[in-house]
Amino acid sequence: MHVLDQPDAASFPVVDHKADAAIYVHWPFCAKKCPYCDFNSHVRDRVDQRSWRDGMLREIETFAEKFPNLTATSVFFGGGTPSLMPPDTTAAIIDAIKDHWSPASDIEITLEANPSSVEAARFAEYASAGVNRVSVGIQSLKDSSLKFLGRLHSSKEALSALEVARDNFSRVSFDLIYALPHQSLEDWREELQEALSFSPSHLSLYQLTIEEGTAFYHQFHRGKFTLPDEDEAAALFELTQKVTEAAGLPAYEVSNHARPGEESQHNLTYWRGGFYAGIGPGAHGRLPNGNWGLIAHQQVKRPEDWLNAVKNRGFGIETVEEVDAEAEAIERIMMGLRLSRGMDIGNYEGTNINAAVLNDLIVSGYMERLGSRVWLTDKGRPLLNFILGKLLA
Repeated sequence: MHVLDQPDAASFPVVDHKADAAIYVHWPFCAKKCPYCDFNSHVRDRVDQRSWRDGMLREIETFAEKFPNLTATSVFFGGGTPSLMPPDTTAAIIDAIKDHWSPASDIEITLEANPSSVEAARFAEYASAGVNRVSVGIQSLKDSSLKFLGRLHSSKEALSALEVARDNFSRVSFDLIYALPHQSLEDWREELQEALSFSPSHLSLYQLTIEEGTAFYHQFHRGKFTLPDEDEAAALFELTQKVTEAAGLPAYEVSNHARPGEESQHNLTYWRGGFYAGIGPGAHGRLPNGNWGLIAHQQVKRPEDWLNAVKNRGFGIETVEEVDAEAEAIERIMMGLRLSRGMDIGNYEGTNINAAVLNDLIVSGYMERLGSRVWLTDKGRPLLNFILGKLLA
């Protein structure tokens, strides 16, 4: 695997290969850093909006010069908080992607949004800009939980934002975090049923995890709060699956639930091992390397350093790697087994997957197999990371 540090645009080869690709755009700024968040997000007193717009457009232009024959199947504005981005900047980025690459006829364009009243008031403008799917970061419908999670909105604002979102977008998703301190099964059932009463077509439901480097990491290890133990977390997960499936939103991925046909096409690109480009600070991507293999790129993380790199070199790439077949196979297995319908392991069996471990997992009821397709059972899905460690050992 060859790693090229901080390439300039002149040294980066043109890859004239036709392929479908998702486009991820990272807006790194937030009004406040949430205590559980380990994403590349930053709080700034002032953001030079014109410079950031120009930087995003310049990087898209450079990527398109190097990968001219991509068809953009989806665009995803993530962050940070993309709903802090001026809608005219969003429109300019969408237009640039469509101008530089061929857009799919059914291109999915998603924007992550916070449910504050100020940001919700912009939803109509984002829809006019070309966004056709919104993902609202509600996180909880209970004010006490929102306070614990460090969110700036109230449950009332969250519900109001959902109504505004439904008025402006045909596809609306929202996030909730569960397995919080002292959260009982009945607490979570009640909150989940309230969420489902809004007839969502897509839900992202995440158990709270403690990530190193976050404020919660330090608080948790100082004993400021506790989380449900493994058995309690497993029971919460099982309840989540039963309630959502009964409501017509079965899990299609470990933490994502949707009505049939409403799955996030952008995220499916990741989980199915497809190509994607990452635009913006800290973004990363996997793009075609001619007629074989992958080029993996990682962008400079600190926003100001990324912007300077774009001004000086045309893009903010920090490293580029040629991904070999073995590394690519491991990535595909790790992502593919997140999906409820699993993946085809025909090309990887005997090289990357421990066949004896796989057989034991099937016999023990953690996995199932039909031909060369394997998937996790309801019993195995909560143990995804443990199972992957065993399979790929």
